[in-house]
Amino acid sequence: QVQLVESGGGLVQAGASLRLSCAASGPTVGSNAMGWFRQAPGKAREYVAAINPSGTRTYYADSVKGRFTISRDNAKNTEYLQMNSLKPDDTAVYYCAAPRAPYSLSIDYRRERNYDYWGQGTQVTVSS
Repeated sequence: QVQLVESGGGLVQAGASLRLSCAASGPTVGSNAMGWFRQAPGKAREYVAAINPSGTRTYYADSVKGRFTISRDNAKNTEYLQMNSLKPDDTAVYYCAAPRAPYSLSIDYRRERNYDYWGQGTQVTVSS
């Protein structure tokens, strides 16, 4: 069983930066893709970014491209989301997620249905 624990959220002003972390435990974490999603109040959860097991391929939603960077440290079983130039629209609960299946180029990691394990979420609030 994979367990995911996020940290690093908080309240910041627009234009500031935050780094979220997701500590993962489980037997196959190192061979899986990982992703970040977010859910704003009153809205559906949406995809933010994903990364392949080696960290050599990263994928982003258009809304965060150029401002957010996803990375991972497999020695620490930890995934990160560096968020720069934050905007009030980035306010949301941020979740890290991991699939059960090993990484594959045929899997669309933008889709929630392809993830099996979820963290409890960390709140990010950006004030204007």
